Amino acid sequence: MKKVLITGASGFLGSHLCERFLKEGYRVIGMDNFITGDSKNISHLFNNPSFEFIEHDVSEFIKVDCDLDYILHFASPASPIDYLKIPIQTLKVGSLGTHNLLGLAKAKGARMLIASTSEVYGDPLVHPQTEDYYGNVNTIGPRGVYDEAKRFQESITMAYHRFHGLETRIVRIFNTYGPRMRLNDGRVIPAFMGQALRGEDLTVFGDGSQTRSFCYVDDQVEGIYRLLLSDYVEPVNIGNPHEITIKDFAEEIIKLTGTNQKIIYKDLPVNDPLQRQPDISLAKKILNWEPHIGRAEGMKKTFEYFQGLSNDELYKSEHKDFKNHIKK
Repeated sequence: MKKVLITGASGFLGSHLCERFLKEGYRVIGMDNFITGDSKNISHLFNNPSFEFIEHDVSEFIKVDCDLDYILHFASPASPIDYLKIPIQTLKVGSLGTHNLLGLAKAKGARMLIASTSEVYGDPLVHPQTEDYYGNVNTIGPRGVYDEAKRFQESITMAYHRFHGLETRIVRIFNTYGPRMRLNDGRVIPAFMGQALRGEDLTVFGDGSQTRSFCYVDDQVEGIYRLLLSDYVEPVNIGNPHEITIKDFAEEIIKLTGTNQKIIYKDLPVNDPLQRQPDISLAKKILNWEPHIGRAEGMKKTFEYFQGLSNDELYKSEHKDFKNHIKK
């Protein structure tokens, strides 16, 4: 059995990747320190003999005793609430964590895929965003801790590829959604879903004309899987190019949930991107990949997941407490 290490295994995307690789016949080693993940996302895997879990912070030295064929680095806070609350940890997992894992990949002779993000494009001046666009990022703004962590992650990964000949892959992930997203984590879909299910008005920042392009998790995982097994070493956008304004999306949520809330408007956060749409021409060409699950189908599945949450989860006003994880 080929062996794959997946960091951020208890997170939204990480847990789905664990399932996919187990389904494909791999031995999966999940790693996480639960700073933003949740053990319940992978608890159903603990009795699988092909799954092993290691609780560990990848920003610290990493030791894995067995051989590894692949490493997927998905450990990182991914929502604004998270990375604004724990900015140093966000920078460390993107820099020290990536460095540690690249060293591990080199020692094991493993191929490594890193999870980059559309946020490397910042508030883009090119639309849609192509992989050869260098971005428009405020390095010292509040979002810079996430954006620059991911940009550095790409740089050091390519350096290891060029200098050490390491097999590397880089996926630039655009807004992804589906079951196991954390309610109230500050991202658009769980924020809207939580408000709708609690009977609250939906909060739109700015005038709602800013756009996003949402990709269902199954499509995202398929793209990541194909990229890992491809021969392409430079960044690849994986996302759904169907673009929608936030205002129109809020209206879709109200219709989907059958509620009658109003939309209220608040000031746009600093450096919040006004446009987000992937150009996926490269993914179509080299991976023969494009998304197949439309927003109506994907949102229906996601809404059913959120409907199944407990009242404690639905009405929890405070976000995850990080104090026990923060190091001085």
